Formats: sequence, structure tokens, C-alpha cells
Amino acid sequence: MVKVITYGTFDLFHEGHYKLLQRARQLGDYLIVGVTTEEYDLARGKLNVADSLMTRIENVKKTGFADEIIVEESQGQKFRDIQKYNIDIFTVGSDWVGTFDYLKDYCKVVYLDRTKNISSTMLRIKETPIQRIGVIGTGRIANRFIPEAALVSGVNTQCVYNPHFESAEAFARKWGIDPCRDIEEFYNASDIVYIASPHETHYLYIKQSLEHNKHVLCEKPLCLSRRQAEELFEYAKRKKLVLFEGIKTAYCPGFTKLLGMACSGVIGSIRGVEACFTKLENVNHRELKDTEYGGSFTELGSYCLLPILKIFGRDYEKITFDMIKGNNGLDLYTKAHIRYAKGLATATCGLGVKSEGKLLVSGTEGYIVAEAPWWKTSYFEVHHENPDEVERISERFLGDGLRYEICDLLSMINGDTRRDFKLTRGDSEAMADIMELFLEERKRM
Repeated sequence: MVKVITYGTFDLFHEGHYKLLQRARQLGDYLIVGVTTEEYDLARGKLNVADSLMTRIENVKKTGFADEIIVEESQGQKFRDIQKYNIDIFTVGSDWVGTFDYLKDYCKVVYLDRTKNISSTMLRIKETPIQRIGVIGTGRIANRFIPEAALVSGVNTQCVYNPHFESAEAFARKWGIDPCRDIEEFYNASDIVYIASPHETHYLYIKQSLEHNKHVLCEKPLCLSRRQAEELFEYAKRKKLVLFEGIKTAYCPGFTKLLGMACSGVIGSIRGVEACFTKLENVNHRELKDTEYGGSFTELGSYCLLPILKIFGRDYEKITFDMIKGNNGLDLYTKAHIRYAKGLATATCGLGVKSEGKLLVSGTEGYIVAEAPWWKTSYFEVHHENPDEVERISERFLGDGLRYEICDLLSMINGDTRRDFKLTRGDSEAMADIMELFLEERKRM
């Protein structure tokens, strides 16, 4: 008898799950299925699981493929189960290729191709449907998005569009999704559009997506002018669609905790915010070659403006920019100085100059500091006048952090607006306004 074992969450059970179990069953004579607990899913970074453990077990049982169902509760259990049940074949979906190769010393490991083109009919049999994501753009951030989306229950990345079809084909092959040559084909296959294209294309892609009645998650900066941002948010509101700016820091648990501490009065009245984010970018990358929309501030400014706007608000009195430009006119290093009635803030960005990146919040009774990479906010400290009085606070930051924004987007689509405080429409419009001021200033300098 050939014994096979597989594992999964099996949340919002759909045809992809069904086909995986069917193919797993065909690998041998006896199939054991491990269904993960909610606690273990959270520990391994899976977010937004909707169905209870008992519901998920019952859905697996209904397929008739499982000879035995067990519960997976902890890391390391797969190895123990292989030994315990004398397993011949371990199998999971191709999303996990390479991850479980260490088990090859104990049994055969088989990665099954994922199910593409999951039909919306199959997905919508539940009150909480799985949302199909279509991706516009095939650059580095899009490549980080796909595995992060796979760890949020309730979404399925379906297809990709790029006007340069060869790029879409290569991206689709890599991630096992469909390339779309035609934009209408792309919209027909999507419920949510994730926009990861160059900055200057965001406005038109957002508008077009909303016209096709699609929810939108767009990478920062959402727009490069306040007028465009206001127009798009108003249009989304009229169409009862969610328009969501993807600044991952805003949705990370640690950053939310840091803001809560800062505004709680623990460091007194806040009088200063300094945010710095620099990296040495390859001169051949778009960020340092696009002479109109590239540069340090358009690329990194949103991160640094975020804590300033969340703490001090949008009613600043004055903003000025200092920058060092490269030979092509793009800013390699930029400081935005923002004056408020009762505070001062500085946003520092660099793609060609490296500095000590940190977030510093200064108050009348102490300060909070988060060292680089503070935009992931996994650790920060609260200091007071007494140097021995330091509170050290840590928080988990999973993967690339994009799963947090996808999870919050999905909650908003499903009618839960309790999380929209993390990055409001007003915040995004203010950032677009500052980006517009910066681009005008850069042209003059």
C-alpha cells in the first residue's frame, strides 16, 4: 500500500482545493490530509482564515478523497507525521516548490501544479467569496506581491497584464497564472486590480479599473497630483468600490502599535518627527532612469511622509525641499522640511546617498525611536530623560509585509471599515499634493 500525505488550510473550499486532493489521492492507495489550526496558520503567516477548523475538516471529508484526516498544530509536525504514519509520498501544491525538499530524505516529495482559472461561479457559492486578483505590472514589487497574496485567505491571483506582452508571459510562467494580451480579457478575469506599474500610469489604470467596476489596490504613490487623487476617490465612492493605496508600513502591526504609543502621551506632547529611508539603487533601474517621474522622493517619500501625516495631520503651515541631483536631473537625496503650528518634521529620502535610516518621534517627556528598517516596524524603543528608563517593544513582521495590506483591503471589500483609519483617503490625497509640490520644485531647481 502506497501511503500519501498532504496538508493545507482549505479555507473557503473551492475547486482548486478539490483538484489538489483529487490528484493527491491518485498518487497512491491511502491518503491522509492534514488540516491546519487557526493558531498554526497565524504562526506561519497565513492571515484572514474565515472558516472554522471543523468546517474546513468537514469540507475535506465531503470530497471523499481522504482516507484519514488529521489536525496540523505545530511546526515540525510534518516530519513526525511522516514517521508516525509510514508515509511513502508527501505532496503539496506547486506554490511551495522547494520548501519541503528536506523531507526527501524520508519519503518522496511531489509538488502538484496549482489550479489556474478558478471560476468565479465556483468561488461565489459562499457569502464571503474568494476575490480574483489581476496584476498590472511585472516589476520587482509585483514579484513580491504574488507569494504574499497566497498567504491571505480569500483571494486568488488569477492573471497579469503588461502592454509588453513578452514580460507578462514570462511573469505568468514564473507564478503559474495567466498572461492577458487584451486589457478587456484581463478585467473580465479580475475582481480586484493590483497596480504595480510605473508611477505615471497609475491614474489611468485606476480610472479604467474603476470604470470596469473593479476594486483597486495601487502601489504608492497613488497619484502625482491632488486633483487626480480627489477625482479617483470620489469616483470610487460613487461606484461603491474600494480604492486602496499600497503603503505596506501603514498596515503593519508594529507601526500601528508605535503610533498608538506615540499619541498616548507616554512621551508627552509630540514636537518633532524625523523619518529617513535611503538605499543605494542600481543606476540602470527605472527609479534612476525615468527623468520625469523617477528619483528618491517619488520612490521613497510616501514611506517617510506616512508617520508625519499620521502624527501631525495634514494641516501643515509650510513645506520646503532641499535636494541633491544627479547628472540627469533626478534627485539622489532629498529632504522635505514640514512646519506645523506646534511641531517640526523632516522626511529624508535617498537612492544615491546612504544615511542612517530611522524613525524618531520627539516629545516633551521623551522620544520613540525605530531603527532601520523602521518601515517594517518589528522593534522600537521608548526613551525618557533617565537613560536607564527604556521600554523595548517588538512585534512580528511577516515576509515582505504586503499580506497585511491585502488582508485589510479584503476586509474593506467585505464591508468591514474598522481598519480604514490606517491610511485614509485624506492621507492619500495629502501625499499626492506633496508629491505634486515636490515635482514642481524639482523642475525649478
